[in-house]
Amino acid sequence: MGEKLKNIELKINDKIAKVPIIQGGMGVGLSLSGLASAVAREGGIGVIATAGIGYKESDFDTNYCEANKRALRKEIGKARENSNGGLLGVNIMVALTNYADMVRTSIEEGIDFIFSGAGLPLKLPGYLKEFSDIKTRLVPIVSSARAFRLICKNWIKKFNYLPDAVVVEGPMAGGHLGYSYDELNNNEVSLKEIFNEVMEVAKEFSDKISRAIPVIVGGGIFSADDVAEYISLGASGVQLGTRFVATYESDASEKVKDSYIKAKKDDVRLIKSPVGMPGRAIANDFLLAVERGEKIPYKCPYHCIKTCKPNKSPYCIAYALINANKGNLDEGFAFSGSNVYRINRIMSVKELIEELISKIK
Repeated sequence: MGEKLKNIELKINDKIAKVPIIQGGMGVGLSLSGLASAVAREGGIGVIATAGIGYKESDFDTNYCEANKRALRKEIGKARENSNGGLLGVNIMVALTNYADMVRTSIEEGIDFIFSGAGLPLKLPGYLKEFSDIKTRLVPIVSSARAFRLICKNWIKKFNYLPDAVVVEGPMAGGHLGYSYDELNNNEVSLKEIFNEVMEVAKEFSDKISRAIPVIVGGGIFSADDVAEYISLGASGVQLGTRFVATYESDASEKVKDSYIKAKKDDVRLIKSPVGMPGRAIANDFLLAVERGEKIPYKCPYHCIKTCKPNKSPYCIAYALINANKGNLDEGFAFSGSNVYRINRIMSVKELIEELISKIK
């Protein structure tokens, strides 16, 4: 990228991260207190994923909502103890059936940020207004300028509130994606185009309130050059998920980490998730069986995603991701971004962040 940029902090309203790096929230169990606190200690924003967070609780199958709330409080508490005063967030998918519980619990625990996507978080500021003296900042995750404009108009009309920042997530991200199969298969989506369009919307609404709405870009960000490029284009920060899985501090199982290291470019593919959204994952025997039309029998004790239809689904996405993070990839799989094949070793969070910001400080 040539000459280094100036050292840049990430300022979101009144909260300032020393480095413009947000670790993406990854469920089930890939980003809990271990990873989030490690990122926060290094000056970034560490994020706990709330999807299925209570899977280690003994009553997860029988008392789903309470197990998840209990686990979320535990993880936020542990992350805060180990973050050395750094900034912490939670990722809460709008599609979760326990969305309201996760939002309220996070706000009660005084989390710094709520990142919310996989649907439009149109009601999110309403939960914040239920509490006084809470300074949780709200950051929607979008895949288009149209979605961001809709959120801004809705929030300002109903709650007199605008997003504290926005994450633009591109088509190369891992996990569930906010694009159609056709858009992804035909390469119809350009992250730079979406980013520029969202930047225009952010400026339009920022001018109305005389406060900046930082735009953070994610989905395919991999190297220091990527970070420097988007910062130079006007991004306030970047979000990465996949690279943080391949760290010592990651909460992922060793088998998931190993699958990241061994993945080849052809192993990364789009899948049809039971929840109705496209997903990107590392192919294995489990997913190949699903592709062949095999149905993995299961019972659904909780209906965790609003759009999932258990009676029509070939497998349970929650069980598959839980199994993977328990090291049982024969009965599950790992989501990943499209650049996972470029990872060749495990490193520390400190080393990774130093590498990522090497061109901007």
